[in-house]
Amino acid sequence: MEGVDNIVSYLIVLLFLASFIMNFTDIPQRIQLQRYSSFVRRRLYQLEELEVDARRKAVSYMSSLGVSEPAKVLEGFVNNFFLIRPVELEPIDIIRRYKHLIRTRESSVRDYIRTVLGKVERSIQYSVETVLEVVSVIRLINKLVRHYLELGLKYNNWILVMQLAIQMPEIVELTKAYANSLNAFTSGIPIGDSVGPLVAKMLSKWGEPLREVVEGTDLYEVEIEGRRVYIIKASGPGSNVGWPGEALEKVIEEVGGSVDRIITVDAALKLESEESGEVAYGTGAAIGDIGPEKIAIERVASKYSIPLDAVVVKMSEMEALSPLSKKLYEAAVKAYEEVLRVIRDKVREGNRVVVVGVGNTVGVR
Repeated sequence: MEGVDNIVSYLIVLLFLASFIMNFTDIPQRIQLQRYSSFVRRRLYQLEELEVDARRKAVSYMSSLGVSEPAKVLEGFVNNFFLIRPVELEPIDIIRRYKHLIRTRESSVRDYIRTVLGKVERSIQYSVETVLEVVSVIRLINKLVRHYLELGLKYNNWILVMQLAIQMPEIVELTKAYANSLNAFTSGIPIGDSVGPLVAKMLSKWGEPLREVVEGTDLYEVEIEGRRVYIIKASGPGSNVGWPGEALEKVIEEVGGSVDRIITVDAALKLESEESGEVAYGTGAAIGDIGPEKIAIERVASKYSIPLDAVVVKMSEMEALSPLSKKLYEAAVKAYEEVLRVIRDKVREGNRVVVVGVGNTVGVR
């Protein structure tokens, strides 16, 4: 019995020590820190591999276009051309300031690419620009992940590292989507975000544009069952989103606001509970813009009291960046039919309607 009593005493002491360690020291937090940081590091290796592969694809693509020293060109791009947001504490004219900064940066980027490429088709310039932007985004994601990991380790902040670890699966999937999008941009294949321009092209009966309204944005004009339909989309088939808001403003001002309806068509991020490829109809400007283009659409619609409709195709962020799947192509056909329904039901014969196909027009001429 004495031996049993000794064992029980030892167990009580061990339990007390374990309780003391768990409740009155930071050892559990240090264990958690090491556990979560190890998890993040493993995922960080994946991100680094994705960045290396993306760089290789970008260099290979530029080499095929005859660019000399493509690696140097790539490095020169990712280290420059950042955008500093305007002051938001003073909201007066913030959209105009945003627009000015975005256009200035775009102009600088395109001047850089023209210098590198020389005389090539504009669609190729657009695709090279997007390829470089994608590599730059992947690099930025890598830098941010490493920054927060090292910050958490520096201050022994296991909660910060834990939060990063929880988000890592989503971050890795998003980075993979960006990396996979390079295959589409370098090959001229439509992506999920191309459904808007694809619907616009279907409405134009696959015809040629009437003219370029603003740089990189085309206007088509067709008649659908007695209605005059103006169709706006980015100029293809290179990777380009154009300036749909500014183009819409110009077209509507040219006809003196005599438009019955504006219909925007775009990809939309789905909820996890929703099915990819769902087509939805609603009200408002369907455009994932930082501000200037969306507000341009809303302002011109408000100025002339034109009803503003939206037709969207639901998809995940990964699908939006990946080559267009059969399911999303079929959804684009459904969206096209929905736009036709809206035109028939809500626009009187003899009147005008403007349809804006929003999104990246890569692979959609």
